Amino acid sequence: MYTAKQSISIVAPRTKVWEALTKPELVKKYFFGTTVESNWKKGDPIKFTGEWDGKQYEDKGVVIDIEKDKLLKYSYYSSWSGKPDLPENYHYVTYLLNDLGGSTVFVVEQEGLETEEAKEHTEKNWASIMQDLRKLLEENQSKY
Repeated sequence: MYTAKQSISIVAPRTKVWEALTKPELVKKYFFGTTVESNWKKGDPIKFTGEWDGKQYEDKGVVIDIEKDKLLKYSYYSSWSGKPDLPENYHYVTYLLNDLGGSTVFVVEQEGLETEEAKEHTEKNWASIMQDLRKLLEENQSKY
């Protein structure tokens, strides 16, 4: 199994980055138009819905660990995988936030990828998401 990993430094307080990671109306702006639903409590479900290339998707998982403004870990099943909804077909995604000077370092890891190609594809997707997140937060600081 492979683990995709990406990180980015965002000139914004950790609380604002956390808010952007957990507020559905903000997530939708940088995460490929995805709608996220969760109560953000350990053991609660998390659902990602939207449309990609004209096809509807509904991905899901469970919040495994959460520490406000610091850590979010969840299981993740992609409806695009073509695999049955079984525990062995879930990935694990972890968000870590750390302060660095006046910035926040956001690290994401996605575990359970089956091939090097899947790892590289996932890293490219996360890099794109993170760039859009940084743009959203740094260009709209006055709104937060």
